[in-house]
Amino acid sequence: MKFFVDTANIDEIRDLADTGLLDGVTTNPSLIAKTGRNFLNVVAEICEVVKGPVSAEVAATDFETMLAEGRKLAGIADNIAVKVPLTRDGLKTCKVLSEGGTMVNVTLCFSANQAILAAKAGATFISPFVGRLDDLATDGMGLIDDICQIYANYPNFTTEVLVASVRSPMHIVDAARIGAHVATVPPAVLWSLFNHPLTDKGLAAFLSDWEKTGQSIL
Repeated sequence: MKFFVDTANIDEIRDLADTGLLDGVTTNPSLIAKTGRNFLNVVAEICEVVKGPVSAEVAATDFETMLAEGRKLAGIADNIAVKVPLTRDGLKTCKVLSEGGTMVNVTLCFSANQAILAAKAGATFISPFVGRLDDLATDGMGLIDDICQIYANYPNFTTEVLVASVRSPMHIVDAARIGAHVATVPPAVLWSLFNHPLTDKGLAAFLSDWEKTGQSIL
């Protein structure tokens, strides 16, 4: 499974990139707005730090303007994945951009029906929002399972399932168990994957025993 981080905070991205475990980044207008910086500058800086796909979202809702924005975003760097909403105009934009060799991340997916359409439109990634479905007492992971099974039935579908709106480590584990290709995760949740009380306890015991020896490796 690939790990993307869902943030536009360049410092957080650098820290996670230093672990060697970061495969890409997803952003959206809300995350960019939190930085208080110029949208295009932020995206360009992220693309310099992370070599994997960096999702940058269009702001328009009509086909012509979405396509123009998408082409401008794609010109920032080779690793840009243009992010479009799962609407009629969004999928039209996806079709044109993907046929031109641009990666496209189709976002705001909430049904298997929509995921099928995105795959047929040539999306590089489909982003189902599991947390938002869970908030409505709907099984978000059930949707991931459905999409993965459907895609597996059709070898000509090359779209990767990118699990979005992740709220906890268990979302990541469940997505990996199902076979989703990518999870895009807030920094805090991604860092929490390292944590386990028995790891902390075991390390403390090792360090205590080592200190008693009075030795030094260096």
